[in-house]
Amino acid sequence: MDRKIFFQGNPLNLVGKEVKIGDLALGFTVISSDLKEVKLTDFNEKVKVITTFPSLDTPVCDLQVKEFNNQAASLSKDIIVIGISKDLPFAQKRFCDFNNIKNVVVLSDYKYSSFGLNYGVLIKELNLLARTALIIDSNNSVRYIQKALEITKALNYKDIIDNLNAVVKSGTKAVQSPKKCMPCEGIGNLLSLDLIRELAVEHSKWEVVDNKKIVRQIQFNSPDDAKLYLDMIFLLAGEQNHHPLITLSYNKLKITLTTHALGGLTENDFLMAGFIDQMLDN
Repeated sequence: MDRKIFFQGNPLNLVGKEVKIGDLALGFTVISSDLKEVKLTDFNEKVKVITTFPSLDTPVCDLQVKEFNNQAASLSKDIIVIGISKDLPFAQKRFCDFNNIKNVVVLSDYKYSSFGLNYGVLIKELNLLARTALIIDSNNSVRYIQKALEITKALNYKDIIDNLNAVVKSGTKAVQSPKKCMPCEGIGNLLSLDLIRELAVEHSKWEVVDNKKIVRQIQFNSPDDAKLYLDMIFLLAGEQNHHPLITLSYNKLKITLTTHALGGLTENDFLMAGFIDQMLDN
């Protein structure tokens, strides 16, 4: 479930969804300096350079934002540079005002950890974001990813700009929209018993109960880990318009999926189960 990075040589774990080049960019909700929610859709039709970092109160992060601010000054208006950390919006505003940061939109992930979890860059032990850079084209396809394995080290800025130029030159790439759960009011019929049995084989970590719901139980190493993944599942459920029943018991989660509007199982439930499996088992 976890992926490793390092802080002064000591291993740390990244949690959340692992994003790959070619994926359709996931939505996120972060907070601006005036405490308004900002989403990926606010930057539609722009090429987006998104850079994340642990804290503006560290020298490498300070220089990272300043470097992107300098680089962004010469970029096309069709490109937007976004910086995201878990610093509070007030601290971000002070930093940007003091350093005259005009070319980078600096946003905070402090409230929901939405970007950190959806892009797999949340450091579990520190509750901070890793040092990364992504390029997302105007079609919202992920075209480039760079991650600093040692978070005290700077990113390779030249490589980012070179790839940004290549993305702009090549234009957008067609991406296939991923399957999404349908809103409850759009659901068709309940699944037949034969289809439930067939799908249960494909989702072997889930137990079918009374042919009306599927249940998965997961035990974590600590209550903190269980709470972290509880938050991740709730974020995923919100994106998918799904309504799982999740029970937290110390270091255990019990997840129950059913289509409440119809009182049984639909394709939505197994689709959601697959999303949860991907999140928990990557």
